Amino acid sequence: MSKKEVFSVCGMCTVRCPIMVDVEDGEIRFIQGNPHSPLKGALCARGAAGPALEADAERPQYPMIRQGARGEGKWARVSWEEAFDYVGAKLQELMDKHGPRTVLFSDRGGPFVDLHQGFMRALGSPNYCNHDVSCARNVMHGCRSVTGRPRTEFVYDYANAKHIVLQTRNIFEAINVAEVNGVLDGIDKGCELTCIDIRANVSASKADNFFMIRPGTDYAFNLAVIHELLHKGLYDKAYAEMWIKDLDRLRTFVEPYSPEWAAKECGVEAKSISKLAKDLSKAAPHVIWHPGWMVARYTDSFYVCRSAYIINALLGSIGAKGGLPIASTPKDVGRQGIKKLVDLFPKPEEKRADGVGWKLTAHDAGPGLLHKAFEAIDSGDPYDVKAYIAFRHDPLMAMPDPDAIRRIWDKLDLLVSVTFTWSDTAWYSDVVLPLSPYLSRESIVAQKGGLKPQLFCRQRAVTPRFETKADWEILCGLAEKMGIEKFAFKSIEDIWAYQLEGTGVTPGDLAKKGFVGLASEPRYLKVDELKFATPSGKLEMVSEKWEKAGYESLAPYKSPARPEGENQFRIAFGRVGTHTQGHTVNNPLLNEQFPENVLWLNSARAKALGIKDGDLVTVSSGGFSGSLKAFVTEFIHPEAAFMVHGFGHTLPVETRAFGKGVSDNELMRGGLALESAPGGGLAMQEFFVTVAKA
Repeated sequence: MSKKEVFSVCGMCTVRCPIMVDVEDGEIRFIQGNPHSPLKGALCARGAAGPALEADAERPQYPMIRQGARGEGKWARVSWEEAFDYVGAKLQELMDKHGPRTVLFSDRGGPFVDLHQGFMRALGSPNYCNHDVSCARNVMHGCRSVTGRPRTEFVYDYANAKHIVLQTRNIFEAINVAEVNGVLDGIDKGCELTCIDIRANVSASKADNFFMIRPGTDYAFNLAVIHELLHKGLYDKAYAEMWIKDLDRLRTFVEPYSPEWAAKECGVEAKSISKLAKDLSKAAPHVIWHPGWMVARYTDSFYVCRSAYIINALLGSIGAKGGLPIASTPKDVGRQGIKKLVDLFPKPEEKRADGVGWKLTAHDAGPGLLHKAFEAIDSGDPYDVKAYIAFRHDPLMAMPDPDAIRRIWDKLDLLVSVTFTWSDTAWYSDVVLPLSPYLSRESIVAQKGGLKPQLFCRQRAVTPRFETKADWEILCGLAEKMGIEKFAFKSIEDIWAYQLEGTGVTPGDLAKKGFVGLASEPRYLKVDELKFATPSGKLEMVSEKWEKAGYESLAPYKSPARPEGENQFRIAFGRVGTHTQGHTVNNPLLNEQFPENVLWLNSARAKALGIKDGDLVTVSSGGFSGSLKAFVTEFIHPEAAFMVHGFGHTLPVETRAFGKGVSDNELMRGGLALESAPGGGLAMQEFFVTVAKA
């Protein structure tokens, strides 16, 4: 009997929590959060269901090439050699005809994307994207427009905060275990928690203050808080003098946006907004006004995120302990970071298909704007994009109007899905390359900045059950077939050796506890040591970069549309602690816990429609309709109808998820063209549905 403990990284959501896996005779016996990490041994329900994913036979088990029409579900089982030959030859054919730029790649982001970006550099294509247009693009650009830095260069120092505001961030359901622990630690030390949302979610149930606002009015609420901080002198004047540019322009801009004005827009009491501003001022600078996570919501969501960073700036919390301190890199603590795989190849000189960097000059080129890349596929402008690799990414479930996406993809000559679960995207692909689930694959080394930067990697805990491969095996295998020897690594050890050269860290060091810390103590900067990457070097209330790109930094508020008629509602969606979007709903354990979504409806609105709790209702929009049960409650705003995202699966290979609930993105016809343009994020909660008793 052999037993071992394997330190690895969870793959059940994008957070990638560190884990420890107990393995006995090649089988997983127990899985928990890495006890050496801030997880303190804890893991969320999704992470605990990882072994069920590994054992599940209802996932792609071997490479497949489409035989019938796209989406018909007719496949030929092939060997990996045949799959690599087919995809490699097709890619080469298209690249020879249209140039390397014809290849598009998207993933779900995360710490290991250097492998994916390196592969695209190896091909010579600039068109790497990730899922962020349907998640946090507006946060990233809101942060850059104020600080010049990416959002990932700031830490949420929850454990030392005195007041945390959660707005467009449901931290106790869209779970990052380390962050949850940090918030709870802060609360234990007396931190106040405020939640702003359109419904009373789990985070609201733990809050000291809850504001249930009218959908689409977050920006109004934030402007009123800024008004109070400035016009009542509640902001940090010394910090503002040192670091804030164009404060007078901000003060003039928010003059009309008083709490009394916001009360009419948001449906909350003016005195409560005033009290919140005072409370935040008392707690400053140990305040975190969270700028959001999934913020692809409204056409003004960029400004919601930007105003959150402005509030943090006014309170002096940007850079402060207990606020948003600046993350350290290995270099900051006297260590060398890992070598990047992208540096094996020159950066492509070709302009991006999505327009980022040449047409859209303010936007961050890292993950680009995927919906704009889809526009390029559709129009052929600025050039032909004929091949698309979706890597563990399901745009047909994650983005609006899947029928429109399918129509665009029909113009592709090659659509490849790399995935460890079935998805609508995989089902519509030409080739499915089965990825080993995270417990049976290892990863490249990743580098994480923070108060104490570290290196970490995923270790393979068990042997793959089916004919699946790790991500590095798939991409390096394709590179070998295409004659790109520099990227055709033969083993993960070869990749690790390249990455770790000069760091003083070995793979053995990483295996001991899953990571290697590069600093013994958290590193906080003094207020006069802060550095911002804006043209002025300060926190810009008026962004030079965004203004030059043609966007307003301080945009006037526009009141959101209201539902028309007694049976119309604004559709909203979100997360639940037992699922990660659509890719866990067929998981045997998680499906048992939460098998289908329901439609949250306000009690008074439901009563007027003759709908009772548990009744079957029909929800319709844009020619699509679906049926699900109603959850009737007073804890949702009357204008909104809410459902958990990721349901409504129609694939026959997913027997547990098949036909359960409704997919919210099917209700968003025309949604690919609706965005918060300055931030690049989609606006997926600007749609109205009709609801009727079935």
